[in-house]
Amino acid sequence: MTKLLTESFELIRDVNHDDRPRERLIQQGAQSLSNQELLAILLRTGTKDRSVLSLSNEILNYFERIHYLKNATIEELTQIKGVGTVKAVQLLAAVEFGRRLSTQDVQDRVTVRSPKDAADYIKHDLHHLMQEHFIILFLNVKNQIIHKQTIFIGGLSASIVHPREVFREAIKKSCASIIAVHNHPSGNPTPSPEDIAVTKRLRDAGQIMGIELLDHLIIGDHQFISLKEKGYM
Repeated sequence: MTKLLTESFELIRDVNHDDRPRERLIQQGAQSLSNQELLAILLRTGTKDRSVLSLSNEILNYFERIHYLKNATIEELTQIKGVGTVKAVQLLAAVEFGRRLSTQDVQDRVTVRSPKDAADYIKHDLHHLMQEHFIILFLNVKNQIIHKQTIFIGGLSASIVHPREVFREAIKKSCASIIAVHNHPSGNPTPSPEDIAVTKRLRDAGQIMGIELLDHLIIGDHQFISLKEKGYM
């Protein structure tokens, strides 16, 4: 029994430690992994004769395209040598979980049709904060918010809020446009010269990158200001 267990893991152990899927996911994030590597993590182990990466590749080749997996059946999966009922169930459960996440994500997305829509979406996260938080809302081509991320915490200045930090995330999220938002803990949303400078810098960078800065909102005490509506863009 010990010999069989040792043999089943040898083929994954001979892969360089830094290249193993699980280690790479921990170090670099899930988005850095190939389809084959993600599948290998779900399968967990290979067989006595082949590594888990080899088995993952076999499954991907069998279905030709990754999205064909969403319609796979237990019977189809178990036809592949090395995939038993347990592995097939694990894969189908993961596929269904991903489908439900995707469906819920689309249903929950907020569409921004006006500055107020964006302000209503984010203001409750900011009104109680004692420091300035600079947040980016990432939007798709339908002007739906697909992600939000805090880029910086502290006093705002053009030298600190650098476009590369903003647009690095925008590219990773494959978004079509962005909205910048930050709060004024004083409660007064009147833009400062630094706020205006940051806005213009992001606007110019967005034009170069092809990712439009739609607006920059400043959230105060139960009120907000749109720098676009004020003519600063």
